[in-house]
Amino acid sequence: MMDMWKSATDSFACMCVLLSMLAFPITGQAQSSRGDSLQPALPVDVDFLFNYYEQEGVHSAVTGGIGSEELTDFASQVHVFAPLDSFQALQVQASLNHYTSASTDRIDSYVSSASRRDSRTSLVMGYQQKDRSTPLTWGVRGGMGIESDYFSSSLGGTVDWSPVNGSRSWTLDAQAYWDRWIVIYPEELRELGLVSVPTDKRRSYSLSFTLNQIINPRLQASITGAWVLQQGLLSTPFHRVYRTPSDSLPTIERLPTSRFKFPIGIRANYFAWDFLVLRGYYRLYLDTFDLLAHSMELETPIKLGNAFTIAPFVRYHIQQGSKFFAPYQEHDPSSAYYTSDYDLSGFSSTKWGAQITIAPAFGLMRFRSSPRKMGMFRSLDLRGSRYDRSDGLNAWTLSLGMNWQL
Repeated sequence: MMDMWKSATDSFACMCVLLSMLAFPITGQAQSSRGDSLQPALPVDVDFLFNYYEQEGVHSAVTGGIGSEELTDFASQVHVFAPLDSFQALQVQASLNHYTSASTDRIDSYVSSASRRDSRTSLVMGYQQKDRSTPLTWGVRGGMGIESDYFSSSLGGTVDWSPVNGSRSWTLDAQAYWDRWIVIYPEELRELGLVSVPTDKRRSYSLSFTLNQIINPRLQASITGAWVLQQGLLSTPFHRVYRTPSDSLPTIERLPTSRFKFPIGIRANYFAWDFLVLRGYYRLYLDTFDLLAHSMELETPIKLGNAFTIAPFVRYHIQQGSKFFAPYQEHDPSSAYYTSDYDLSGFSSTKWGAQITIAPAFGLMRFRSSPRKMGMFRSLDLRGSRYDRSDGLNAWTLSLGMNWQL
């Protein structure tokens, strides 16, 4: 608990530093670009998110599909949206994670950077512009992330067509990631030099589209589809695999060096009454690892007065396992690819919980952030959930979100 509290305070301090470095300079630039014109200053939105996650299970991939999956993760994120004028805006998103994992502590017997405790940081910056004569908005973004055993860079872009008085809008999004790993093998295999992987790089490319449609005054719906290609190191080299009971030593996880993913989702919001909304979601997922999954979710936000909303939700997921998966010591020795990672197995899961939102019309708290400008916290979200999987993995999550407007 002390470690968790230290991670939380460290993350909060880092987020405050990032906010002071990123939000206020952007705010100043936005104000100076408008000068002393009569155009009112556009607000800068800053969103904070703090998330605590804890899980336990008995199918660790690091130890071949058996062993503790105990893990805790504290994540913090700040997102700044700063309009430069009525048509342009800058966006900055910074994230920081601290986690501890009992399973990765079994990679070796040494205190290594890839063992037990680790941190992950990422930064994404973007620019958005709305066309002055058409309902077209486009944006570009770039980012990077770093952890003890990998470095990632990314580049993406979005095009949105949203007529002001129309009932239909389209969004097209493209994203590319370039990752490079420090390859780490299990201790006993590393010392003997028995294993290797063909590359330490991974490339991921995605193209997605979303269609939003207002069907009638009470019903809105959207459909989202994507095409994803991954190439390079798609396995995790420190995941052990015990193929048969006769193996004296494990080997490492082996997976193909390319993978296609095809998710498609449908979402519908029905405004049943002024105080109740029914939100339904369904997603179909399939890929070239022979994974096939169905996810269904229902959320029911209920307004309790002008400032309070409670939204219980439940999600059900069922998955057909990959052709490369088998449990501990149950693999076909002649197979070229194999894994005992239960994330690629067949299972069903449920996730349920609720979110409480406090959002008064005039904000939660006002304070003066500069001689010319008054800032305020606009909303507060608290979300809790429980996750249970049929293979014995269970987890719970607690999240806190805050919106700050300058």
